[in-house]
Amino acid sequence: MFTTRRIAARLSRHTSLTTRTFTTTPIPAMRAYYYDNVEGVDQRAPHDSGRPVPPATLTSLGLHTFTLPSLSDVNALAEERSYKNRDEITVSPEGLGDAYESKIKTFFHEHLHEDEEIRYVRDGAGYFDVRSEGDEWVRIRLEKDDLLIMPAGSYHRFTTDENNYIKAMRLFKDEPKWTPLNRGADTDSNEHRRKYLETRTSSKGGDVAAA
Repeated sequence: MFTTRRIAARLSRHTSLTTRTFTTTPIPAMRAYYYDNVEGVDQRAPHDSGRPVPPATLTSLGLHTFTLPSLSDVNALAEERSYKNRDEITVSPEGLGDAYESKIKTFFHEHLHEDEEIRYVRDGAGYFDVRSEGDEWVRIRLEKDDLLIMPAGSYHRFTTDENNYIKAMRLFKDEPKWTPLNRGADTDSNEHRRKYLETRTSSKGGDVAAA
């Protein structure tokens, strides 16, 4: 298993984003671009196609992106979105030993979750790839202080970058868990997948092809 450190996350109820302004840094924003799909190149390489993806496209896919240099800002966001628990993971050869290569290949399988996936990078860097409405991969680079929220039912995958190190906080509404459902006929008809597509259709006012 990866290195995990549990952190108490029962937050006080007197702090709310409705009354507290937390610091976000929209510039510079997380880098997002279409994945180049070049064969024979390691998943940890940038795979930058040279086709940038604007923040509005990430929003249309139901993603939320923040840069939060203060842990108090993370706590405020967690309070507002009812994230009651959290832990920290370190994904690196030092932490995982001989299991590292197989573990990052597992993370790189296309999958969805039946809960939101929330990652806050404490150190290092990595890439999340998410499916666009046209079923292309959108690659998002996360670095220290970046926080990404992916909705339940969205197809995605993860890898470290070529430095092979990331330390991240995972936030949860309930007890910490990570249950990936790899893409297939069953996940295409999964209730959470259907709800995700319905939400995207409603927000766009039309059909969503394959997000």
